[in-house]
Amino acid sequence: MRIAWLAFSVIAATASPASTPGQAGQAAPASEQSPAQDEARLSFAEWLTGVRSEAVARGIRQEIVDEALDGVVEPLPIVIERDRTQAEIVVPLETYIARRLTPRTIRTGRQMVARHRTVLDQVGEKYGVPPATIVAIWGIESNFGRFSGVRPTIAALATLAFDPRRSAFFRGELFDALEILNRGDIDIAKMRGSWAGAMGQPQFMPSSYLQYAEDFDGDGRRNIWDSPSDIFASVANYLKGRGWITGQRWGREVRLTPTAADRIATEVAQRAGSCRATRDMTVALPLKEWQRLGVRLTDGHALPSADQSASLVSGSSRHFLVYGNYDALLEYNCAHAYALSVALLADGIAS
Repeated sequence: MRIAWLAFSVIAATASPASTPGQAGQAAPASEQSPAQDEARLSFAEWLTGVRSEAVARGIRQEIVDEALDGVVEPLPIVIERDRTQAEIVVPLETYIARRLTPRTIRTGRQMVARHRTVLDQVGEKYGVPPATIVAIWGIESNFGRFSGVRPTIAALATLAFDPRRSAFFRGELFDALEILNRGDIDIAKMRGSWAGAMGQPQFMPSSYLQYAEDFDGDGRRNIWDSPSDIFASVANYLKGRGWITGQRWGREVRLTPTAADRIATEVAQRAGSCRATRDMTVALPLKEWQRLGVRLTDGHALPSADQSASLVSGSSRHFLVYGNYDALLEYNCAHAYALSVALLADGIAS
């Protein structure tokens, strides 16, 4: 089976907010792409009445339901427009990484690690995730907290839940967002984020927030909008929950000769997976097998002799052997352009 030499569909300027934790950006199953027949003929107002009733039945306080939904009177056209035309263009892996890993971005990342050193060290010790990796995700997701979206989360999710394309997925996220308000973690006026409902500086979908957000500063609220402690701990907790292995590196860049590339394309199968990125990488093989196939370090030296397996990820001219922690980065956003940008930015920050 031949390796797919990857062309990545990504937003040129920023990682897609629809592919943040919760995997809102993945293709929906056919069963989620059509509304239930009894809702297909409802107006938005009629549909919203049903949402209100179900929210109360789920235990959301009536006053929270009223406060959150009273101002939602019609779907937001800009949200539907962004969902239909996400401005995605085919950007080669190398181009995307070059746009992300600028000297300025690396320099800012180092400054942020220094500024938040105490809390980052505490978070790193508790969750086993290096500070540089946490800051790299923070940098990619919200430009180190400078921008995390301005769309009202409830209105955006209601729009996408009413729309037939992925109604089941976004309906669940809408109820999760109402539950966040019900718990008092954020006020409705401050609950803003991306057009797809991703929230806060880590850009968590509501379901991911409920599962992984942390109250690290101990003030009784899991504040991923304003609290650096909560933001860093939530990112680390997400990665830990998705399989991050303490002390393991994510992978490394390697060199392939044309002969090695042809050999690998002929002999090595690709992985299976629910998203494109996992299908656009090879199965894991021991490092000694990659050595036999002709893979070398970028300086031409032999691969490490460690008893470890790795998968191969390739662009048009750059190639990477990746380990288990790389899969945790893909869980955050299942796109090689994203995961490699985070990994390489973290290396740059830590160096």
